[in-house]
Amino acid sequence: MSSRTASRTFSGLMADVPACLSFSDLKDSYPADFESEHGPNDPSRELVRQARRVVVKIGTACVTRGQDSRLALGRLGALVEQLETLVRGGREIILVTSGGVSIGRQKLRQQKVLNSSPLEMQFAGGGQVPSRAAAAAGQSGLMALYDSLFGMMDLQAAQVLVTRNDFTDPTFKENLVTTVEDLLGMNVVPVFNENDAISKGVVKATKEGPRVAFRDNDSLAALLAIELKADLLVLLTDVDGLFDGPPADPKSNFIPTYCPEVHDELIKFGDPSQGGRGGMVSKLDAAWMAASAGVSVVIASGKAKDGVLQVTAGNKVGTLFSKEAAQQVKQEWLQAQKEQSADSNKPVKMENTAPRDMAVRARTASRALQNLSSKQRAQLLHKIAENLLAKEDEIMQENDKDCQEAQGKISDQLMQRLKLKPQKIKQLANGLRSIAAQDEPIGKTLSRMEIAEGLQLQKVTAPIGVLLIIFEARPDALPQIAALAIRSGNGLLLKGGKEAARSNACLHKIITDTIAEEQPEVGRDVISLITSRANVDELLKLNDVIDLVIPRGSNALVTHIQQNTKIAVLGHADGICHIYIDPDCDIDMACKICIDSKIDYPAACNAVEKVLVHEALAKDGRLYKLQSALREAGVTMYGGERASRALSLERAKSDRHEYGEAELTLELVNSMDEAIDHLHAHGSGHTECIITENKDTAEEFLRRVDAACVNHNATTRFSDGFRFGLGAEVGISTSRIHARGPVGVEGLLTTRFLLRGHGQTVEKDAHIQYTHKPLPLKEEDKAPLASTESAGQSTQ
Repeated sequence: MSSRTASRTFSGLMADVPACLSFSDLKDSYPADFESEHGPNDPSRELVRQARRVVVKIGTACVTRGQDSRLALGRLGALVEQLETLVRGGREIILVTSGGVSIGRQKLRQQKVLNSSPLEMQFAGGGQVPSRAAAAAGQSGLMALYDSLFGMMDLQAAQVLVTRNDFTDPTFKENLVTTVEDLLGMNVVPVFNENDAISKGVVKATKEGPRVAFRDNDSLAALLAIELKADLLVLLTDVDGLFDGPPADPKSNFIPTYCPEVHDELIKFGDPSQGGRGGMVSKLDAAWMAASAGVSVVIASGKAKDGVLQVTAGNKVGTLFSKEAAQQVKQEWLQAQKEQSADSNKPVKMENTAPRDMAVRARTASRALQNLSSKQRAQLLHKIAENLLAKEDEIMQENDKDCQEAQGKISDQLMQRLKLKPQKIKQLANGLRSIAAQDEPIGKTLSRMEIAEGLQLQKVTAPIGVLLIIFEARPDALPQIAALAIRSGNGLLLKGGKEAARSNACLHKIITDTIAEEQPEVGRDVISLITSRANVDELLKLNDVIDLVIPRGSNALVTHIQQNTKIAVLGHADGICHIYIDPDCDIDMACKICIDSKIDYPAACNAVEKVLVHEALAKDGRLYKLQSALREAGVTMYGGERASRALSLERAKSDRHEYGEAELTLELVNSMDEAIDHLHAHGSGHTECIITENKDTAEEFLRRVDAACVNHNATTRFSDGFRFGLGAEVGISTSRIHARGPVGVEGLLTTRFLLRGHGQTVEKDAHIQYTHKPLPLKEEDKAPLASTESAGQSTQ
C-alpha cells in the first residue's frame, strides 16, 4: 500500500488530526474504514481487533532480501506505512526490529574491500565479519533508516537498546515503563533492539529456558509485551504463520489457532532462520510465553500485502496464540474425537484432525462409496430416511434449542430458514427415497466411438470427488446434500451456519451412524461436519485435495469464497429475479404469479425482486390492479427510475437490489427488448419470467434471455431442485461452466474416458488408420459399471 493509498483510506481520520491523538477519538471509525477495504473481521479475533497497545516484531527475513541479505527497502517502507496508519488510527505502536547485524555486515564488508589490496582480496576473499562488530556498525544505520521512513510519514521514532541482563534489574523495568509511556504519549514510536555489540553469546532456544532473560528478538518482543502490558504482539516472519511441518511442503497443514495439547505432538519444524538467530521454534516459544501472560499474539507474514493491517483488523491472518482461543480449539478437538470414536470402546487418541486430513479421508471413503453397487447406495439412502423418521423427536428438540438460542439475535427471514416446520422430516425422508429411486448416475455411458480398428473409446459419467459445501442456517439442507453426495459417489465436507449447530450435529450423527452400520467399509469419514470457521479458511487453500466448493448463503459469503480459493466454485452470489409483464398478459394471472413469487418465501433466492411492467398497462389501468393486489398481499413496492416518477413511489435503493423480504421494485419499460436489456444489465442470471398470452412473444423471451432458469406464465419459485424433479439440490448455480440452475445428482458428476484396445501403439501415427466412427450405445450401457456384481454385495 502506497502512502497515497493510505491517505485515501484514512482521509476522514487524517483531516486536521492534532499532534497527539487519543485512542477514543478514533477507535470507532478506524475499524469500519479498514473493513470497507479489507472485508469483515473474524469474530474469534475480536480481542485482536480491539487491541490498543501493539508490539510489532519485524524479523530479519522481513527486512532483508533472501538472495543477498541486503535490505528490502520497498518491503520495509510498506511496513512503516502500515504502522503509521495504525498510529493515526489511535493505536500505540512499539516496534522490535532485527536487521542491524545484516546492515553492519554489508557496511564492514564494503569497508574491508576498500581497504584491501587486490592481492589481499585474492587470498583472503571477502572474509568473515565478526557479529559484534557488525552489530555496532549496523545499529546506527538501521535506526537512521527508520528515522527517515517515519519522518516521511510525519512521525518520530526513538531507539531503545537493551541487553539481556537489563530485565533482571527492577530499576530498569521501572525506567523502561516510564520511558515508553512518555514516548507513546507524544505519538513517538519506540524502536527496540538488542545491543548485540555488547550482549553475551547466543543462547539456544529451548522450551525450558529462563523467562527473566531473552534469547533473541522474538523473546525480547514477548518480554516487552508483558512488561509494557501490551494488548497484542505481532511476530512478523517470512511465512504465513505456524504449520505442522515445513511450510514449503504441500502436505503441511496451516494452524490458524495454536493449542499446545492439540498441536505440540504434530509439529515438525523445518530449517531455522537463515538471517537471524531465531526461527519458528523461537517464535512459538515466545508467542506462547506472551499468550500465557494474557497477551494476544499473532505470527504472520511480513511480506503479505497489508499484513499488519489485516491482523489488527481482526481478519483470519496468521496463527493466533491465546489462552481462551486455545481452550476453544481443545474443546472442538475433543468433541471431534468423541464423535469419531462413538462406536468404539477405545479411549480417545490424540491424532491429527487437520483440514487436509479431513479432505484426504473423505476422498478415500468416497472411493469405497463409488465401489458400492447402485442397489447398495439406494438401500443406504432408504435406511437413512428410515432413521431420520425414527429420530424425528430428537431432531426437533435440538432444532427447538437452536431456535430458542437464536431468538432476537437473527433476522426473521433467517429464523424462517432455521426452524424445521412440522412434517419437514417426513418431506426430507421422501426426498431421500426419491433420490434413491433415480437412475444410477455413476458409470452411465454417454457415447462410444471407434478410434481405429479394434480400438474403442467409451465416455462415462464419474463423481467429481470431494465437495466442500458451505450452507446457511437451514438444517434441512444437510440431509438433502448428503443424499445427493451418496447417490453420486462424492466425498463431502459440510459447514452449516452456527445458528443451526445443534440441529446439524444431530442430523449429521444420524446419517454417519447409519453409513457406519450399513457400509462400514465406507465409514463416517465420507461426510464430515466442520464446526470451526478456521477450518473452512484452511480447506479453501486445499485445491489439490478438494475438487469443488458450493457456497449457499449471502452475497458476502459467496464473494469471499470466490476471492479466497483456487478451487472451482459453483453457486450464485445474488438472487435478483425479474418478472416481465407483457401487454398481451392475463392480468389476473399476472397478479397471482407476482404475489406467489414474492410472498411464498420472500427470503428465498428464487423470490422475485423486480417486476418490469410494459407501459401499456399503466395507460389502460391494469397496472393499478397489480399494485392493489400486491398491496393487499402485504408487499411493499418501490419504484425504479421511471416508475418512481410515474407512480409516485419511493425510489428503490438501487437498480440491482435483493430485498429478501416482502418488498420489490416496480419499473416501467416500453418493450420486451428493453425488458430483456434491463434484466441482463441488473439481474443475476438466476430466474427470469415472462407473463403473456402471446406464444410467439413467450418463445422469443425464452430463447433470448440468458439465465439459468427462464419461465413462461409460471412463478419464479419453481426454480428448485425438488420441484424440478431432482429429488433435492445442493444449490442453484448461475455459473456457465459445468452445472447451471438447480444442482442435483447430475450436477455433481463429471466424465472420464475408457479406452479398450488390443496392443495398439502410436509410433508417431505412422502405422495406424484413425476411423473416429461413432458407435451406437449397447444394451449393457443401460446397466452402469457400478451395479455389476463385482462391485460389491448388497447388505440386505
